[in-house]
Amino acid sequence: MKRIVTAMVFALVVSSCLVRTGYAQAKSENLEGRITISGAWALYPMAVKWAEEFQKVYPNIKVDISAGGAGKGMADCLAKVIDLGMVSRDINPEEVKRGALGFSVTKDAVVATISANNPAIKDILAKGITKEIFQDIFITGKAKTWGEVVKSSSTDAVNVYTRSDACGAAETWAKYLGKKQEDLVGIGVYGDPGVAEAVKKDALGIGYNNINFAYDSTTKTPVDGIRVVPIDVNGDGLIDEKEDVYRDLPTITAAIADGRYPSPPARELFFVSNGNPERKEVRAFLRWVLTDGQKFVPAAGFVNVTQERIDEDLQKLGNN
Repeated sequence: MKRIVTAMVFALVVSSCLVRTGYAQAKSENLEGRITISGAWALYPMAVKWAEEFQKVYPNIKVDISAGGAGKGMADCLAKVIDLGMVSRDINPEEVKRGALGFSVTKDAVVATISANNPAIKDILAKGITKEIFQDIFITGKAKTWGEVVKSSSTDAVNVYTRSDACGAAETWAKYLGKKQEDLVGIGVYGDPGVAEAVKKDALGIGYNNINFAYDSTTKTPVDGIRVVPIDVNGDGLIDEKEDVYRDLPTITAAIADGRYPSPPARELFFVSNGNPERKEVRAFLRWVLTDGQKFVPAAGFVNVTQERIDEDLQKLGNN
């Protein structure tokens, strides 16, 4: 038994040395250049953190990142005007045919958001909202008052906000409700920050946001003026202990990781290239994100993808 344990430890040490040697070799190449990235608001905060840390390792590589929605990231990628697109939804077969190659780099989720000043907030947070009522709010428009949402006498109107830009948050939220982004109703607002601000200012408003725009990155609690709407998964009209995962960012990311938060709206986030990247600096960045870069994921408010997924994507990059 002792020999087996010793062999296992030796194998781990050798494996670790091989990884370090590989990076030492990559660093010795003195890579330089510029990597351009655009796309999903959801992945933007994580991508910025990765870029900052990657440039400490490779100071001669500049990483330029801009947000603008998953639709823009995919379009820019397929048009080859950027190196990598940030995409916060599944990559469809037509995009794959056109050359889209996805690398699953982290996970997050989309959540429903309301104003902290909503007059029905106590009932909403205690009872939650079922998937069926969300459908009546965001798809059919049947739920026109907050009384209809929380089963009370309130006649306050429900003001619905959705995304005006092609984006993964809208596509993911619509997928959870059994539809596509174009089926969502409401006042169209550009970008994650735009929806969050619109909901914050409207006491009767409801929208949806990626978790890193619904929660404050410093306090890890919901953004000032916003509350995250619990999903009544089992439909019993009460948010029980298992469903109560919304109090802060660490709690909801833990629920995403262990499957307590439904998928969708939990989802994987991707870097997408047009074909397998040819430039060494782009390949080095992707390989670093999938290995060393994963240690920065939890502190940034995201969820690590499985090692199996990472291994699959490293195989796409090969050994070059």
